[in-house]
Amino acid sequence: MLSQGRRPPLVAGRSLLDYAEELAAGAPGSCRRSGRCHECVVEIRRGAEMLSPATEAESFLRHGYRLACQAVVVRDADTIEFEPVRRHLRILMPPEARPADLDPAVTVEAGRVCCDGQDLGPAGEHVLGLAIDVGTTTIVLELVDLRTAETIGTAAFENPQRFGGSDVMGRVAYDAWRPGELRQALRRALNTELWRLYREVEVARSEVYEAIVVGNTTMRDMFFGLDVQPLGRQPFRSVSELAWRRGEATTTAISRPAHELGLLLHPRARVQSAPLVACHVGADAAADLVAASFEGSPATTMVMDVGTNTEVILTDGARILATSSPAGPAFEGGLVRHGMPAAVGAIERVRRVDGRFKCSTIGDVEPEGICGSGLIDLLAEMLRSGCMSPLGVFGDGAPEVSVVPAFGISLSRADVSHLAQAKAANAVAQQVLLRTLGKTALDVDRLALAGGFAIAIDIGNAVEIGFLAPVPADRVEKLGNAAVRGARELLLSRSRREALDRLVGRIEHVELEAEPDFFELFVDACRYARLAI
Repeated sequence: MLSQGRRPPLVAGRSLLDYAEELAAGAPGSCRRSGRCHECVVEIRRGAEMLSPATEAESFLRHGYRLACQAVVVRDADTIEFEPVRRHLRILMPPEARPADLDPAVTVEAGRVCCDGQDLGPAGEHVLGLAIDVGTTTIVLELVDLRTAETIGTAAFENPQRFGGSDVMGRVAYDAWRPGELRQALRRALNTELWRLYREVEVARSEVYEAIVVGNTTMRDMFFGLDVQPLGRQPFRSVSELAWRRGEATTTAISRPAHELGLLLHPRARVQSAPLVACHVGADAAADLVAASFEGSPATTMVMDVGTNTEVILTDGARILATSSPAGPAFEGGLVRHGMPAAVGAIERVRRVDGRFKCSTIGDVEPEGICGSGLIDLLAEMLRSGCMSPLGVFGDGAPEVSVVPAFGISLSRADVSHLAQAKAANAVAQQVLLRTLGKTALDVDRLALAGGFAIAIDIGNAVEIGFLAPVPADRVEKLGNAAVRGARELLLSRSRREALDRLVGRIEHVELEAEPDFFELFVDACRYARLAI
């Protein structure tokens, strides 16, 4: 195993957890290596044959994943590649600002903490709230002082549910096979991270009185323990959306006591979600609208949350359209052999100088893989230099191109194919909404990009490979982790919660697959070229 330049010898009799701990690679565990806690899941990239057979404790895992505490090296080996499914990631937030309408649901009255009039007990030193964005790939937390609107602490880490599938449909299928396992993995990871965050900023869990949770529809519903199976079949609607459409609920937002969810907050704290937009356009997209001040934007505004499940919302000042696109995890560390999320050691910038690739990494350490912004740079540089054709064919017909030879990091034809499909899914979402409103990319007054890796991408390179519509660069705004910042604003303002409910009620959902020429649009968008939209 290689981590930040260190490669210890692999000796028979040692477990992968031994190596993860030696390298500080972040494979957690709380069951003293009995295999009961299911926290130390790792993905095996190479050398699975050098490990002991899977145990009964690992029966919940699909092929390619192991519990680090159970996987033992059975003979001396040169290389076993594995990585924990939960690593700490870089956080890229929009600028923080105190909302003009600071009006949280949690207040202090006569020395008592109240939540919408319900007495929660005497006030202590802190009165805090928690904003949580549960993404398919990344989870982001923001701890907020509800009296001053100050952010106390933040954290970001990989969603530990990766063993259940790299996209939402894979997770839905896994949940049908092993009901509750993914939710338990998420809860354990969240609570572990909350304990770490509370210790870091020196606060008590009893001082956190409310949480706002956002995420795509599948992640949000799974967090709250709702049945996600309806999201895997037509018409792809949450049980909360179906209840709202039947008139059985006034909103698609959810509210539960923290103790019912097993979340480490005040015993009587409340956990609420933002409303859904429609189908797979989830509560994270709704929160993006809050962070982007969508209603106060210019006439033609597009908000795009780039991720494993990309969501696009477009308005011309009158109508508001929204769609989701299953882009998959290729630009977030999945499917691409040397792909990885935006963690320390990830190549985030690539330039071609004198016929060689010059790379820079997060943390300025030796490279371990390539994250999304680095992949976009790499593809654009290969296209410009003639190393790759618009069809993704390498100039010399080779099966792969070496990027950092000293560390064995390369890009293969299969990688290029996965990336082409991911970018095509994003492109078609933009194209369909624009043409539905009779607009072109040049008509867009503002393009707000949300999502962790969107803030790091080179806009020119993203346009050149056809990842983004060719909106003039001076109209593009990078919001970073806007979903969690939108959740923060909802945490601090009851009026914004009410306004968001009204706004999502106006949005029209567009189903991409229902477009008669969807397949043709998708195939054309797989080319590495500027989009003609």
